[in-house]
Amino acid sequence: MTLASDRREPTKPMPHWTARRLTLLAPESPPTRPLVMGIVNTTPDSFSDGGLALEPDDALAHARRLVAQGADLLDIGGESTRPDAPVVALDEELRRVLPVVERLLALPDAPPISIDTSKPEVARRALDLGASIINDVTALADPDMRRVVADSGAGVVLMHMRGDPRTMQLAPRYDDVAAEVVDFLARRIELCIADGIPRERIAVDPGIGFGKTQEHNLTLLREIPRFRELGCAILIGVSRKGFLGIITGRPRHERAVASAVCSLHAATLGASVLRVHDVAPLVDALAVWSALEGPFPIETSPRRPAQGHAR
Repeated sequence: MTLASDRREPTKPMPHWTARRLTLLAPESPPTRPLVMGIVNTTPDSFSDGGLALEPDDALAHARRLVAQGADLLDIGGESTRPDAPVVALDEELRRVLPVVERLLALPDAPPISIDTSKPEVARRALDLGASIINDVTALADPDMRRVVADSGAGVVLMHMRGDPRTMQLAPRYDDVAAEVVDFLARRIELCIADGIPRERIAVDPGIGFGKTQEHNLTLLREIPRFRELGCAILIGVSRKGFLGIITGRPRHERAVASAVCSLHAATLGASVLRVHDVAPLVDALAVWSALEGPFPIETSPRRPAQGHAR
Protein backbone atom coordinates (compact mmCIF):
# COMPACT_ATOMS: atom_id res chain seq x y z
CA MET A 1 0.00 0.00 0.00
CA THR A 2 1.28 3.47 -0.87
CA LEU A 3 0.87 5.99 1.92
CA ALA A 4 -0.17 9.56 1.13
CA SER A 5 3.10 10.81 2.56
CA ASP A 6 5.04 8.60 0.10
CA ARG A 7 3.46 10.46 -2.82
CA ARG A 8 4.61 13.86 -1.63
CA GLU A 9 7.56 15.68 -3.10
CA PRO A 10 10.68 15.75 -0.92
CA THR A 11 10.72 18.52 1.64
CA LYS A 12 12.31 21.66 0.18
CA PRO A 13 13.89 24.40 2.26
CA MET A 14 12.59 27.93 1.91
CA PRO A 15 14.79 31.03 1.74
CA HIS A 16 15.85 32.95 4.80
CA TRP A 17 13.64 35.68 6.17
CA THR A 18 15.32 37.94 8.69
CA ALA A 19 14.16 41.07 10.48
CA ARG A 20 16.62 43.19 12.40
CA ARG A 21 18.39 40.71 14.70
CA LEU A 22 15.68 38.04 14.37
CA THR A 23 15.81 34.97 12.18
CA LEU A 24 12.21 34.32 11.22
CA LEU A 25 12.78 31.57 8.65
CA ALA A 26 15.92 29.45 8.63
CA PRO A 27 16.17 26.86 5.84
CA GLU A 28 19.11 25.06 7.46
CA SER A 29 16.94 24.01 10.43
CA PRO A 30 14.57 21.00 10.51
CA PRO A 31 11.21 21.92 8.94
CA THR A 32 8.22 22.40 11.23
CA ARG A 33 5.21 24.49 10.15
CA PRO A 34 4.54 27.89 8.61
CA LEU A 35 4.57 30.98 10.77
CA VAL A 36 1.13 32.13 11.84
CA MET A 37 0.70 35.92 11.79
CA GLY A 38 -2.20 37.12 13.93
CA ILE A 39 -4.06 40.27 12.84
CA VAL A 40 -4.66 43.15 15.26
CA ASN A 41 -6.60 45.94 13.53
CA THR A 42 -6.81 49.12 15.60
CA THR A 43 -9.37 50.56 13.18
CA PRO A 44 -13.08 51.37 13.26
CA ASP A 45 -13.69 50.23 9.68
CA SER A 46 -11.65 47.13 8.77
CA PHE A 47 -13.78 44.81 6.70
CA SER A 48 -14.34 42.04 9.26
CA ASP A 49 -13.22 43.27 12.68
CA GLY A 50 -13.42 47.06 12.62
CA GLY A 51 -13.89 48.61 16.04
CA LEU A 52 -13.12 45.46 18.05
CA ALA A 53 -9.62 46.59 19.06
CA LEU A 54 -9.83 50.33 18.59
CA GLU A 55 -8.73 51.20 22.15
CA PRO A 56 -5.21 50.23 23.31
CA ASP A 57 -6.52 48.09 26.19
CA ASP A 58 -8.75 46.12 23.82
CA ALA A 59 -5.98 45.75 21.23
CA LEU A 60 -3.53 44.52 23.86
CA ALA A 61 -6.00 41.98 25.22
CA HIS A 62 -6.78 40.75 21.71
CA ALA A 63 -3.08 40.47 20.86
CA ARG A 64 -2.41 38.44 23.99
CA ARG A 65 -5.26 36.08 23.11
CA LEU A 66 -3.79 35.51 19.65
CA VAL A 67 -0.37 34.74 21.12
CA ALA A 68 -1.94 32.32 23.62
CA GLN A 69 -3.65 30.59 20.68
CA GLY A 70 -0.33 30.08 18.91
CA ALA A 71 0.42 33.19 16.84
CA ASP A 72 4.14 33.47 16.05
CA LEU A 73 3.94 37.08 14.83
CA LEU A 74 1.46 39.93 15.27
CA ASP A 75 0.54 42.36 12.50
CA ILE A 76 -0.68 45.71 13.87
CA GLY A 77 -2.61 47.98 11.51
CA GLY A 78 -4.14 51.43 11.99
CA GLU A 79 -5.59 52.04 8.52
CA SER A 80 -8.12 49.81 6.78
CA THR A 81 -7.26 48.59 3.28
CA ARG A 82 -10.71 47.19 2.50
CA PRO A 83 -12.26 48.25 -0.83
CA ASP A 84 -13.30 51.93 -0.75
CA ALA A 85 -11.55 52.52 2.59
CA PRO A 86 -10.83 56.22 3.25
CA VAL A 87 -7.30 57.51 3.78
CA VAL A 88 -6.38 57.90 7.46
CA ALA A 89 -4.42 60.98 8.48
CA LEU A 90 -0.87 60.43 9.72
CA ASP A 91 -1.53 61.71 13.24
CA GLU A 92 -4.58 59.47 13.62
CA GLU A 93 -2.74 56.36 12.41
CA LEU A 94 0.11 57.09 14.84
CA ARG A 95 -2.41 57.55 17.66
CA ARG A 96 -3.96 54.18 16.91
CA VAL A 97 -0.81 52.15 16.42
CA LEU A 98 2.03 53.41 18.62
CA PRO A 99 0.48 52.86 22.08
CA VAL A 100 -0.33 49.26 21.16
CA VAL A 101 3.17 48.58 19.83
CA GLU A 102 4.80 50.13 22.88
CA ARG A 103 2.71 48.17 25.36
CA LEU A 104 3.06 44.90 23.47
CA LEU A 105 6.84 45.14 23.28
CA ALA A 106 7.01 45.85 27.00
CA LEU A 107 5.70 42.33 27.68
CA PRO A 108 8.35 39.71 28.47
CA ASP A 109 6.84 37.23 26.01
CA ALA A 110 6.23 39.70 23.16
CA PRO A 111 6.41 38.05 19.73
CA PRO A 112 7.95 39.80 16.72
CA ILE A 113 5.74 42.72 15.69
CA SER A 114 4.82 43.67 12.13
CA ILE A 115 3.34 47.05 11.24
CA ASP A 116 0.76 47.14 8.45
CA THR A 117 1.32 50.60 6.97
CA SER A 118 2.34 52.44 3.82
CA LYS A 119 3.36 55.63 5.65
CA PRO A 120 7.12 56.05 6.23
CA GLU A 121 6.65 58.03 9.45
CA VAL A 122 4.40 55.36 10.98
CA ALA A 123 6.96 52.74 10.02
CA ARG A 124 9.85 54.77 11.43
CA ARG A 125 8.17 55.49 14.74
CA ALA A 126 7.03 51.88 15.21
CA LEU A 127 10.49 50.55 14.38
CA ASP A 128 11.99 52.98 16.91
CA LEU A 129 9.78 51.34 19.53
CA GLY A 130 11.06 47.89 18.60
CA ALA A 131 8.84 46.55 15.80
CA SER A 132 10.64 44.18 13.43
CA ILE A 133 8.66 44.02 10.17
CA ILE A 134 6.91 46.45 7.82
CA ASN A 135 3.94 44.99 5.93
CA ASP A 136 3.23 47.42 3.08
CA VAL A 137 0.30 46.90 0.71
CA THR A 138 2.00 49.23 -1.79
CA ALA A 139 5.17 47.09 -1.83
CA LEU A 140 7.41 49.99 -0.74
CA ALA A 141 6.32 52.21 -3.63
CA ASP A 142 7.44 55.26 -1.62
CA PRO A 143 11.24 55.77 -1.78
CA ASP A 144 11.13 57.16 1.76
CA MET A 145 9.66 53.87 2.96
CA ARG A 146 12.45 51.95 1.26
CA ARG A 147 14.99 54.13 3.06
CA VAL A 148 13.29 53.52 6.42
CA VAL A 149 13.38 49.76 5.90
CA ALA A 150 16.93 49.74 4.55
CA ASP A 151 18.33 51.88 7.37
CA SER A 152 16.54 50.01 10.17
CA GLY A 153 17.36 46.46 9.16
CA ALA A 154 13.65 45.61 9.32
CA GLY A 155 12.04 42.74 7.50
CA VAL A 156 9.43 43.66 4.92
CA VAL A 157 6.38 42.18 3.20
CA LEU A 158 5.90 43.35 -0.39
CA MET A 159 2.29 42.92 -1.49
CA HIS A 160 0.83 43.16 -4.96
CA MET A 161 -2.16 45.44 -5.40
CA ARG A 162 -3.55 46.83 -8.64
CA GLY A 163 -4.57 50.43 -7.99
CA ASP A 164 -5.40 51.43 -4.42
CA PRO A 165 -8.17 50.45 -1.98
CA ARG A 166 -10.49 52.99 -3.59
CA THR A 167 -9.97 51.72 -7.16
CA MET A 168 -8.60 48.17 -6.93
CA GLN A 169 -11.89 46.33 -7.49
CA LEU A 170 -13.04 48.40 -10.49
CA ALA A 171 -13.04 45.64 -13.13
CA PRO A 172 -9.50 44.26 -12.59
CA ARG A 173 -8.12 42.50 -15.68
CA TYR A 174 -5.02 40.37 -16.34
CA ASP A 175 -3.87 38.32 -19.31
CA ASP A 176 -2.03 35.89 -17.00
CA VAL A 177 -2.60 36.87 -13.38
CA ALA A 178 0.09 34.66 -11.84
CA ALA A 179 2.75 35.71 -14.35
CA GLU A 180 1.91 39.40 -14.00
CA VAL A 181 1.93 39.33 -10.19
CA VAL A 182 5.22 37.40 -10.12
CA ASP A 183 6.73 39.91 -12.57
CA PHE A 184 5.55 42.88 -10.50
CA LEU A 185 7.03 41.41 -7.32
CA ALA A 186 10.30 40.51 -9.07
CA ARG A 187 10.71 44.11 -10.24
CA ARG A 188 9.87 45.48 -6.80
CA ILE A 189 12.37 43.08 -5.16
CA GLU A 190 15.13 44.32 -7.47
CA LEU A 191 14.23 47.93 -6.66
CA CYS A 192 14.46 47.16 -2.95
CA ILE A 193 17.80 45.39 -3.35
CA ALA A 194 19.16 48.37 -5.28
CA ASP A 195 18.08 50.59 -2.37
CA GLY A 196 19.88 48.48 0.22
CA ILE A 197 17.29 45.92 1.34
CA PRO A 198 18.77 42.43 0.85
CA ARG A 199 16.61 39.60 -0.45
CA GLU A 200 16.74 37.68 2.84
CA ARG A 201 14.80 40.50 4.52
CA ILE A 202 11.99 40.36 1.96
CA ALA A 203 8.77 38.33 1.96
CA VAL A 204 6.25 38.51 -0.89
CA ASP A 205 2.46 38.49 -0.82
CA PRO A 206 0.43 38.03 -4.04
CA GLY A 207 -2.33 40.18 -2.55
CA ILE A 208 -5.35 37.90 -2.55
CA GLY A 209 -8.43 40.11 -2.86
CA PHE A 210 -6.51 43.26 -3.76
CA GLY A 211 -7.46 44.12 -7.33
CA LYS A 212 -8.50 40.57 -8.24
CA THR A 213 -11.69 38.79 -9.24
CA GLN A 214 -12.86 35.49 -7.76
CA GLU A 215 -11.09 33.53 -10.49
CA HIS A 216 -7.91 35.59 -10.14
CA ASN A 217 -7.80 34.77 -6.42
CA LEU A 218 -8.31 31.05 -6.98
CA THR A 219 -5.72 30.97 -9.74
CA LEU A 220 -3.10 32.68 -7.58
CA LEU A 221 -3.73 30.22 -4.75
CA ARG A 222 -3.29 27.28 -7.14
CA GLU A 223 -0.14 28.85 -8.55
CA ILE A 224 1.71 29.51 -5.28
CA PRO A 225 4.71 27.37 -6.37
CA ARG A 226 5.43 29.92 -9.12
CA PHE A 227 6.23 32.50 -6.45
CA ARG A 228 9.07 30.38 -5.10
CA GLU A 229 11.18 31.43 -8.10
CA LEU A 230 11.44 34.86 -6.45
CA GLY A 231 13.73 33.45 -3.77
CA CYS A 232 11.78 35.06 -0.91
CA ALA A 233 9.48 33.86 1.82
CA ILE A 234 5.84 33.74 0.71
CA LEU A 235 3.07 35.26 2.85
CA ILE A 236 -0.56 34.40 2.12
CA GLY A 237 -3.48 36.31 3.62
CA VAL A 238 -6.92 34.90 2.87
CA SER A 239 -8.56 35.36 6.25
CA ARG A 240 -12.34 35.89 6.08
CA LYS A 241 -12.06 37.37 2.58
CA GLY A 242 -14.94 37.83 0.20
CA PHE A 243 -14.00 35.04 -2.21
CA LEU A 244 -14.45 32.56 0.67
CA GLY A 245 -17.90 34.02 1.27
CA ILE A 246 -18.77 33.42 -2.38
CA ILE A 247 -17.67 29.79 -2.09
CA THR A 248 -19.32 29.02 1.26
CA GLY A 249 -22.19 31.49 1.41
CA ARG A 250 -21.17 32.40 4.95
CA PRO A 251 -20.83 35.92 6.43
CA ARG A 252 -17.42 37.25 7.46
CA HIS A 253 -17.41 36.08 11.06
CA GLU A 254 -18.33 32.52 10.03
CA ARG A 255 -15.38 31.98 7.69
CA ALA A 256 -12.79 30.70 10.18
CA VAL A 257 -12.98 27.12 8.87
CA ALA A 258 -12.83 28.23 5.24
CA SER A 259 -9.88 30.50 6.07
CA ALA A 260 -8.03 27.68 7.81
CA VAL A 261 -8.60 25.25 4.95
CA CYS A 262 -7.44 27.78 2.37
CA SER A 263 -4.38 28.72 4.46
CA LEU A 264 -3.54 25.04 4.89
CA HIS A 265 -3.71 24.57 1.12
CA ALA A 266 -1.29 27.49 0.72
CA ALA A 267 1.09 25.95 3.26
CA THR A 268 1.21 22.65 1.40
CA LEU A 269 2.28 24.53 -1.74
CA GLY A 270 5.10 26.42 -0.03
CA ALA A 271 3.61 29.45 1.75
CA SER A 272 5.74 30.10 4.81
CA VAL A 273 3.72 32.83 6.57
CA LEU A 274 -0.06 32.69 7.02
CA ARG A 275 -1.85 35.90 8.06
CA VAL A 276 -5.18 35.29 9.82
CA HIS A 277 -7.75 36.73 12.20
CA ASP A 278 -8.67 33.33 13.68
CA VAL A 279 -5.42 31.86 14.97
CA ALA A 280 -6.59 28.82 16.95
CA PRO A 281 -8.40 26.98 14.10
CA LEU A 282 -5.41 27.41 11.80
CA VAL A 283 -2.88 26.29 14.40
CA ASP A 284 -4.98 23.17 15.03
CA ALA A 285 -5.35 22.47 11.31
CA LEU A 286 -1.58 22.75 10.79
CA ALA A 287 -0.90 20.42 13.71
CA VAL A 288 -3.30 17.74 12.48
CA TRP A 289 -2.07 17.95 8.89
CA SER A 290 1.55 17.70 10.03
CA ALA A 291 0.78 14.67 12.22
CA LEU A 292 -0.84 12.93 9.25
CA GLU A 293 1.47 14.00 6.43
CA GLY A 294 4.78 15.00 7.97
CA PRO A 295 6.69 18.30 7.91
CA PHE A 296 5.84 21.24 5.73
CA PRO A 297 8.38 22.35 3.08
CA ILE A 298 9.76 25.15 5.26
CA GLU A 299 11.10 25.89 8.76
CA THR A 300 9.54 28.63 10.79
CA SER A 301 10.60 29.04 14.41
CA PRO A 302 11.49 32.69 15.15
CA ARG A 303 14.83 32.67 16.93
CA ARG A 304 15.59 35.67 19.08
CA PRO A 305 19.02 36.84 20.16
CA ALA A 306 19.80 36.79 23.86
CA GLN A 307 19.84 40.59 23.98
CA GLY A 308 16.20 40.80 22.77
CA HIS A 309 14.58 43.02 20.14
CA ALA A 310 16.62 45.48 18.14
CA ARG A 311 15.53 49.02 18.91
